[in-house]
Amino acid sequence: MQIFNVSRLRPRTSACLVGIAATIALGCGGGEKAPNPGATSGGAVPPNTPSTTAAAPAAALPSPQPGTPPAGATVAMLAEGDSIFHGLKAGGICQTCHGPDAAGTALAPPLANKTKWLTGDGSYAFIQQRITTGVPNPTPPYTTAMPPMGGAPLTPEQLQSVSAYVYSISRTK
Repeated sequence: MQIFNVSRLRPRTSACLVGIAATIALGCGGGEKAPNPGATSGGAVPPNTPSTTAAAPAAALPSPQPGTPPAGATVAMLAEGDSIFHGLKAGGICQTCHGPDAAGTALAPPLANKTKWLTGDGSYAFIQQRITTGVPNPTPPYTTAMPPMGGAPLTPEQLQSVSAYVYSISRTK
């Protein structure tokens, strides 16, 4: 039984459906996510405990541990930035392109343990500016543009927190 035949739609309607699907896929970070009540502090679900959510790809790789916060930032900001980076707060989807371990993917460069940045100096101010404006023209070999605010509706405080988190993980070895 065929429920929906895309080939019978007019080209404009098909393009609209593709655009809607892409928008949904990009916004899959959603808003704040509640922690799994059955999870332990390490994020693992104890045996014989039903999970309330599907296993997330982020669970496969460890998150980088933040280092020292930049001047003017706090440890609380690093924790909030970690949550934003990993999609647990503010609709952040940073890990989608940079990887849950921030080691980079084919879409975007690594952010953890940096010795050299593709552009800029890696300062806290540079990272804030880069997240604010995005990367409309990525540096090869990367071809995926980063939208302003990473595609999330970040407040100025959340921008500072995720910038502080990226700054701190970029300096851990």
